[in-house]
Amino acid sequence: MKKFVKIFSIALLGAGMIACESLELGDAGLSKAPETSGATLDTLFATLKDSDKVLAEAYYYLPYGLVSKFDSKMGGDFLEAITDHFISNKHSDDDGPNNLYYTGALNANMTTGTGGETYRFGSEKDYSVIRYAWLYLENADRIPNADPAQLARKKAEAKVCMAIAYAHMLRYVGGVPILDHAVQADEEMKYPRNTFAETVDYIVNLCDEAAPALPWYVPAEESGRMTRAAALGLKLRILCFAASPTFNSDKLWHPQADEYTCYTNYDKKRWERAKAAADEFMTQQMSNGYYALVQAVPDANGEITPRAYRLAYRKGYFERGSSEVIISIRKSNDPGYHDKHIDVQDDYGCGATLNWVNKFPWADGTPFPEDFDWSHKANWTNYPFFKPDPTGAIKIPGIETRDPRLYENICVPGDVWRDGTVGRAYDNHANHQDGCPGFLMMKYVLQQNSDRNMPPHWCMMRFAEVLMNAAEAYNEADGGPSVKAYAWVNAVRERVGLPGLKEGMSQDEFRKALLLERELEFGFEEFRWFDMVRYGLTEAFTTPLKGLTSIGDKQREATVFDFEVKDAYPPRVWYTTWDTKWYLAPIPAKEINKGYGMTQNPGW
Repeated sequence: MKKFVKIFSIALLGAGMIACESLELGDAGLSKAPETSGATLDTLFATLKDSDKVLAEAYYYLPYGLVSKFDSKMGGDFLEAITDHFISNKHSDDDGPNNLYYTGALNANMTTGTGGETYRFGSEKDYSVIRYAWLYLENADRIPNADPAQLARKKAEAKVCMAIAYAHMLRYVGGVPILDHAVQADEEMKYPRNTFAETVDYIVNLCDEAAPALPWYVPAEESGRMTRAAALGLKLRILCFAASPTFNSDKLWHPQADEYTCYTNYDKKRWERAKAAADEFMTQQMSNGYYALVQAVPDANGEITPRAYRLAYRKGYFERGSSEVIISIRKSNDPGYHDKHIDVQDDYGCGATLNWVNKFPWADGTPFPEDFDWSHKANWTNYPFFKPDPTGAIKIPGIETRDPRLYENICVPGDVWRDGTVGRAYDNHANHQDGCPGFLMMKYVLQQNSDRNMPPHWCMMRFAEVLMNAAEAYNEADGGPSVKAYAWVNAVRERVGLPGLKEGMSQDEFRKALLLERELEFGFEEFRWFDMVRYGLTEAFTTPLKGLTSIGDKQREATVFDFEVKDAYPPRVWYTTWDTKWYLAPIPAKEINKGYGMTQNPGW
């Protein structure tokens, strides 16, 4: 932290010099900052265009949810790999899931650089976002003859970037030191940890301050810049997170939990505050429009095929400029930027769990049976993944029998994967990786090389999430689901051809249905871990995970399979020894020992 403060202070000195790294921002609508070593604040803020170089830095350091050269989060692995959705068999020295989480070896005395943790406070990039945002906010008014509306808009963008950084830290570690001014080199370096409530309120205030100066949406040439929808959507996300049972309860989530890691009591008004945020977003949406779930396109016969539903769902999260994207994080225009993400699945025996696969319903919305008899085909009433096409037009993989989102999140046996060939999910595939639980990651990998031939991004927030968050806030604040809450969730289901939820649910039934819907909709989008944490889903942490042995009728391009349930490998210490301390990341002891004011999280 002292090193950070020193850098931060130098950057904000009026006569100071700063060095901006070269950027790969994609087409975020901002000028790409060239190497500007030696630039003064006067030159950086000579014009609005020059000042974009500073604002672009704040954008660049925003968190990215896919494995890339941007950082080494979890040692180059997925957050999903420590949920009940996914198993990692990346047994490398720096791999986080295997070395730190499955074994329970994570501790507060890690001394090397950022490695396999989900989050290492003091070594991540969030304070870099905050540093450049404050650099912009503190110096933007020196720009001569700047258009007031444009200047106000860019200041607002800096505030949303800051809000994202603080929200990122809040979800991983709880309350954090809030730097609410331009730190000066001669001030006392004391930055006490702010409480959970103070951190939540600060994020919300940043969003509220930013929203009025931002456009509701931006044209294609400005795609990627922060909007009023981004500010209000982030506000709703954080208020739902904070109001959830783990943090908003009279029963502490851990014996050592305190005001820095939760509210320490229950207050229904927190859900009412989230509901008001939902109303605020929806009022703006009604007035301004634009955001919408991408819908499936009928074929020449007017029919909507399972694949059409799947492609509509894909476009919603994968394409930068879709009507569904609210916050889009860009690091590069190179379609190969996600190759490291794909290589994790391609080079190691990682994969999705049968526990998750079984949660996807049949295509008509009927729940898939938990006791499905995988080993005895004679007892099947339907094919578990694909059925033969009676017309013979679709030979591989056949016609989908389940929720279309299953196939877009997970490569099941028989599906086309990555390069146009049948994926190596089944055990006798020529390139099968040992340890694979029988399913592969499909999201962001897709089916053909050509599917990925477009500028990449990390869709941090999309309209489907806002609909789900709004429904959740209404259900919790009102004591049960309303017509609006049903409509918002049903819109997400109907987009992929599923019927609406059953009517007449209790509050608890609707809550469970909503959490399940989030599992089906947001795989590999960094939702499941935080849902497990904020709702204290002990069963999700402690239930042993299963896989599926699949034997195909040929080593390559198999179409017929025999199945048998198996235990997923490796096992996790959480199955037998569970501690809620895992809800929040440990604070490195070396950060606490610096004495600026950070404290340890419960149990660590």
